[in-house]
Amino acid sequence: MIKFTSVTEKNDLDRIETMAEVIWHEHYTPIIGKEQVVYMLDKFQSTDSMKVQIENGYTYIMITKNEDPIGYLAYEKRQNALFLSKIYLLKNERGKGFGRLAMNHIFESAKGKGCSSVQLTVNRFNQNSISAYQRIGFEKRGEVVQDIGNGFVMDDYIMEKSLM
Repeated sequence: MIKFTSVTEKNDLDRIETMAEVIWHEHYTPIIGKEQVVYMLDKFQSTDSMKVQIENGYTYIMITKNEDPIGYLAYEKRQNALFLSKIYLLKNERGKGFGRLAMNHIFESAKGKGCSSVQLTVNRFNQNSISAYQRIGFEKRGEVVQDIGNGFVMDDYIMEKSLM
């Protein structure tokens, strides 16, 4: 059974941090390199950084299958859009329909918050994810290069899916 549970407790954030270490090293090292992965994990996916994000309006969701964590999401409402900041599944759980369930959860959450669209950013070299987003109706709306410090940038496409 798949469950989506909002998390704020330290032990759940610790579990997400552990999953992020595995997922990010495996998925992003070939795209952005190990040094940037390590930096971004500390800056954005450590338990302490996630606590601050939650205090600033983000919602973190743990995805569990039979009580075992298999992935996570993070989003925040921005005006009339839900900004999807993170959606990650462990490698051995991909291709089983759980990503589709997670996106449906996001779309329903967005509608419940009165949002007319879901927006996200995706690394411009992350072709598998870009293709997956396009298959479910996301369209490229622009590009953004953001300096994240320590000599690193996030070089992303902005994508959006209308819920209307």
